[in-house]
Amino acid sequence: MLEPAYDERGLVPCIVQDAATGTVLMLAWMNAEALRLTRETRTVHFWSRSRQALWQKGETSGNTLTVVELRLDCDRDAVLVRATPAGPTCHTGATSCFFHPDDQPDDDGPALPILQRLARIIEARRDATSERSYTKSLLEAGMPKILAKIAEEHGELAAELPDGADAKVIHETADLLFHVMVGLAARQIPIEAIFGELERRFGTSGHVEKAQRT
Repeated sequence: MLEPAYDERGLVPCIVQDAATGTVLMLAWMNAEALRLTRETRTVHFWSRSRQALWQKGETSGNTLTVVELRLDCDRDAVLVRATPAGPTCHTGATSCFFHPDDQPDDDGPALPILQRLARIIEARRDATSERSYTKSLLEAGMPKILAKIAEEHGELAAELPDGADAKVIHETADLLFHVMVGLAARQIPIEAIFGELERRFGTSGHVEKAQRT
């Protein structure tokens, strides 16, 4: 196993990322013992600089981080842990510690990738009582209307994908993805469940090879 290039204190910064969604969850520090325990137990451990002690993430809250993959950066002076969180990661109760936008008020949420941000918008419009939008009208019309739009967008993408202009293919793909996500919201299926299934299928080389043979 590769070992990090620890600094003069014997520490290396560790970034934790949600393995299913890609959301950056937190930054903390590891020493050699914390990294050893993380590797052996597959539960993330850190070194507390303030307490000068080892600690397991979630040892009191229960919000542990289960290791999916460990990586080192190009200079080996930072560790990336891709993990599965059991509950909110931040001690404040937020999903991620990174909820201070640089130029906006705190949003009490993680720095989400675009598909998750879109899913949250769709869910908010689904649950709003006074919402007036295209998304809300689809959800109120019910599954027959949503399915019809998915079929329509699928047909439009299929017509463009073989030899259509790149911009048109991108546009139609975005339309199809959006309407599929509306359907998921109507079923109360979170987008994270889809990410988790993709991780299960393609998270290892073995799964990729199996998929390529099918």
